[in-house]
Amino acid sequence: MPELFGRRWSRDELLDYVGDMSQLAGARHSRVLDGPEAGADAIELWNGTGLALTLLPGRCLDVAAATYRGQSLCMRSGTGDLGPAHYEPEGAGWLRGFFGGLVVTCGLTFVGHAETDAEEEKVELGLHGRASFLPARQVAVESRWEGEDYVVEVRGKMREAVVFGTNLEMHRRIRLKLGERRFTIHDRIENLSRTARSPLMLVYHCNPGFPVLMEGGRVILASARTVDSATGQPVDPKIALPVRAPAAEPKDAVYIHDLRPDTSGMVQVGLVNEHLGSGFGLYWRYRKTELPILNQWQHFTKGTYVTGIEPGNCTVLGRKANREGGTLQHLAPGESREFTLEIGVLDGAGEIRAFESAPA
Repeated sequence: MPELFGRRWSRDELLDYVGDMSQLAGARHSRVLDGPEAGADAIELWNGTGLALTLLPGRCLDVAAATYRGQSLCMRSGTGDLGPAHYEPEGAGWLRGFFGGLVVTCGLTFVGHAETDAEEEKVELGLHGRASFLPARQVAVESRWEGEDYVVEVRGKMREAVVFGTNLEMHRRIRLKLGERRFTIHDRIENLSRTARSPLMLVYHCNPGFPVLMEGGRVILASARTVDSATGQPVDPKIALPVRAPAAEPKDAVYIHDLRPDTSGMVQVGLVNEHLGSGFGLYWRYRKTELPILNQWQHFTKGTYVTGIEPGNCTVLGRKANREGGTLQHLAPGESREFTLEIGVLDGAGEIRAFESAPA
């Protein structure tokens, strides 16, 4: 039963008050007709809590914008929601279409700065791979009752393929329920090739921004080991937790965390700001065996003020580093792997305290 307006409601009770459930929750698929955003298109989702998402079916069904009660949850860049036809795979061309957003998919066969892998394709692999520029096919947008729960769901398939080589297909499902301040992304990636074993690199590049990202905020996590990617040396996780004010000169940092799971095998990360209203934050929750590595990017710079909370099955340091570190995964022909990521809102000091005190 959904919880709305301070109480729980049965299906029959709600249907007594509304003639169409889009009054409370739903999804709308629209086409963008002009500018470089044409081809990215948009699917808007809402669920009665103030949580609203914008997905781009032309861009891997990534979450390009997200708000809660009108407040942005993510950074947005000056590129806009560039359509997939504008993809520049060479070098750092990926950045010309990096809209920021709450979730950008990196992969499916490469994550990291541009690199040539002499042991696999022997060609240059561009920054963070092709996944975010893959248009979805067989897109389905549906709102429906499941017993006493009202569900809004978007599904689609993306394929990264090349003749004589990679042929990976991602089945993505994004789902939220009426009355819940959270949503889930479920991905299944299958190797459709009959002969080619393929690298599998997947990182959910999540980009929270102002106002939840602001000096006085902090990251909450339980790390068994944290490495500064610039030095390759272990560091105290506490140095990666505070959020700093925007600086005039760019100064990036990337930390790689090995998070401690709870007794059910789940890990969680929070970004909170107790100085925003009565306290506000975002959280990420996922299974450690699926996404064993948390990449944390800091870019506290004027005009591009963003941090990256980036769960993945690999680091963001490229093929060579992952191979040498034993974290490079592969999919055999016919093999598949599944990943589920939950993202939600922490509204108020009480929810932040409860999240922080949850047993690890």
